[in-house]
Amino acid sequence: MKKIAICTPLPGDVMERLEKECEVTICGELKHGKGNVTEEQTKEECMGNELIVLGDEVAGADTINAWVDAGMKFIGVAKGTPATVDFDAIQAAGLELSYTPGRNRVAVAEFCIGLIIAEARKLAIASAGLRMGEHLGEPVEDIYDVPDVKNVIWGPLDGTHPYDDYGIGFELYGKKLGVAGYGAIGREVAVRAKAFGMEILAYDPYLDPAKIEADGARPVDLDTMLAESDVVSIHLPVLPSTRASVNKDWFNKMKPTAILVNTARAAVIDQRDFVEALQNGTIAGAAIDVFWQEPVPANHPLLKMKNVTLTPHIAGLTTDVDNWSGKMMGSEVLAYLDGTQRQYLWRVKK
Repeated sequence: MKKIAICTPLPGDVMERLEKECEVTICGELKHGKGNVTEEQTKEECMGNELIVLGDEVAGADTINAWVDAGMKFIGVAKGTPATVDFDAIQAAGLELSYTPGRNRVAVAEFCIGLIIAEARKLAIASAGLRMGEHLGEPVEDIYDVPDVKNVIWGPLDGTHPYDDYGIGFELYGKKLGVAGYGAIGREVAVRAKAFGMEILAYDPYLDPAKIEADGARPVDLDTMLAESDVVSIHLPVLPSTRASVNKDWFNKMKPTAILVNTARAAVIDQRDFVEALQNGTIAGAAIDVFWQEPVPANHPLLKMKNVTLTPHIAGLTTDVDNWSGKMMGSEVLAYLDGTQRQYLWRVKK
């Protein structure tokens, strides 16, 4: 029987077959819980298995080489980008790497639309302000004893009004959304944004423009996207060519009324240039779910800016994501066992 080490959930029907045909060992975070394993622990627990299926566990070159020497012939990582493993070591061993592209594309796309609305309509800052006691009336003896007022408003409209403090947002209808990177997630965002009546400008020099046009979006060059967009949404991978590429040159080409949204990785944005652009009014605002250090340092200037919506890297986390990645990775494992072509193989990107 083949031996398989599993560190991430797989569907019940897949597990039933594996338990009949293989010697199954539950390892890593699936055994010990999220964030509770070290690389050395994962290395030892998975040693000697022909098939190793990882989730968020780290496996550097030494770990990969040790597994290969101990007989590993299949490795899978249930992530949209398998950055936690050393692909060079896997490739040098003559192996392929299965992964789960787009497993959380719907989760991130829905969250991205939420961030766009939150920043465009000042939802987050207004909600936080009320909870912190801003712009409230005096306490009343009985909150259920409501005066008979025909036009209930948050007034008067003066210098202490929430409109002045938080600002007045804009509608998405009729606005232009620039999508930087028209991959699985970028496309899902574009399709949803169209339902709000937005025009989509897609920048992706590596994609056939016909595929963008098929979705009703307009393929454009970078300068056009930046100059025309009311919202720019970042969906770029972290590569040598993209690291810190979203910088002052980008911001200076954007509308001063535009907002920038990032649910990808913080490393693609030049941190200093970003902060300065928001402080100086080069761009109107931003909504970000990812940071250069996580948890974000308590003294980070973004935390005090009222023109920024912040969330703690939760865009890709839903109760459904493990189901999607499990189905994809389960199909990869079964394809290997059946000797058929695997569908989700990582190819190094420049």
